[in-house]
Amino acid sequence: MSNAIIVNEFGGPEVLKFGSLDIGAPERGTVRIRHTAIGLNFIDIYHRTGLYPLPTPFVPGLEAAGMIEAVGDGVTGFSIGDRIAYPAGPLGAYAESRVIPAANIVKLPDDVSDEDAAALMLKGCTVEFLTERLFAAKAGDAVLWHAAAGGLGLIACQWLSSKGVSVIGTVGSKEKAALARANGCAHTILYREEDFTKRVREITGGKGVPVVYDSVGKDTFMGSLDCLSPRGMMVTFGNATGAVPAVEPGILAQKGSLMLTRPTLMHYVATREDLELSTSRVFEMIASGAIKADINQRFALQDAAKAHEALAGRATTGQTILVP
Repeated sequence: MSNAIIVNEFGGPEVLKFGSLDIGAPERGTVRIRHTAIGLNFIDIYHRTGLYPLPTPFVPGLEAAGMIEAVGDGVTGFSIGDRIAYPAGPLGAYAESRVIPAANIVKLPDDVSDEDAAALMLKGCTVEFLTERLFAAKAGDAVLWHAAAGGLGLIACQWLSSKGVSVIGTVGSKEKAALARANGCAHTILYREEDFTKRVREITGGKGVPVVYDSVGKDTFMGSLDCLSPRGMMVTFGNATGAVPAVEPGILAQKGSLMLTRPTLMHYVATREDLELSTSRVFEMIASGAIKADINQRFALQDAAKAHEALAGRATTGQTILVP
């Protein structure tokens, strides 16, 4: 048996119920792991509310770190006692133990702690594919990153600034602005007090930016389009304020032959080759000191509802983990 958070119906944080599951022995191609740290991400809220519908009941959570307890037939490259982590599911991370396909996990290097892995894997791999493979930001570029003081935003500021990219970040308070700047954000915009579109144009001398990374969604989408230079790329990859409404393709031409994409991490780590590429780059950035975990909140697994309330209420900074 394993204690776990179980969602039987969509709704608010109160639908996150603490219970137990019989997980059994690992089948062929799978391993059973005991979690030591579990990552908290905004996509967990989308799953809980039904914004991204799933069959119920389910155990939420896409990222965690832990140790292998048992190995199923046909598994090679992994052994009992190995420290492992996974950045992109499958669902089921909100549990003390679980069974997972061996194809979805990677070994942790000795210099990466379990907590850092749980805090950085999904977010780090997301930053990797967004800034290295989707749009390869390079030294001298200026980019706009919304929610720069969030768990993902801080990693992005560190990652991009280490490459010589100038990050313009929107934040919700002076305290969050200071935090973003301390993590490499070159320019911060207080979106509650300033017109972020106007400020981006001022900062860039009227040119705009070649790419906008927007996980906020509905509230920032149209303004973000106006921050782009001609032939720029609008990357919308989250819905913190709600889903982006339907967009007429013609508006992209009117605003400068813009490109629009709605990517997800799962498509960028869908093959074993891509998973190993992405996670190895994250481990390299951790080892070099270019990125670091900033775990400012820890919640017991049974308090997952409180963690969701804090994240949805924008009361968190840096990364948050659940501790089984």
